[in-house]
Amino acid sequence: MDFKDRLERAIQRGQRSSDADARARAEQATSEEEFRRLHSQYRLELSEHIEQCLRELARHFPGFRYETMVGDRGWGGAINRDDFSLVDGRRSNLFSRLELVVRPFTASHVLDLNAKGTVRNRELFSRAQYQRLTEVDLQLLTDSIDRWVLEYAELYAAKS
Repeated sequence: MDFKDRLERAIQRGQRSSDADARARAEQATSEEEFRRLHSQYRLELSEHIEQCLRELARHFPGFRYETMVGDRGWGGAINRDDFSLVDGRRSNLFSRLELVVRPFTASHVLDLNAKGTVRNRELFSRAQYQRLTEVDLQLLTDSIDRWVLEYAELYAAKS
């Protein structure tokens, strides 16, 4: 085989390699979009469940206000209330809040669910659960939301 043939084969191998790299980048972009789509789908389902649970909790404890959470901290909801107490003629404000959010999409391809509960100015719990987007079990996550809301209800009822 002479130099010309070897040169042409080398160029063809380079072009095939370049084409393969371009296909790999296109597949990566497609899978990244698929991960974003999955995250959005799960986020919407969980956000709806969060809203239902928090609104139901607020019905049982008058004075709580529901707020939708949308932003850089995540999507979900929160309930909160401000009370005051008089002790020895002094007034103090008492703040209670339960916040449940699905954290924004990240490059780690994880669905991250967080909860924080404050009762009468004391943060009593902070919970987190995460799953890889390819392994999400929505039932497990909705059960976690239910468990956290029930835990907060019990803590709030005990402290008020």
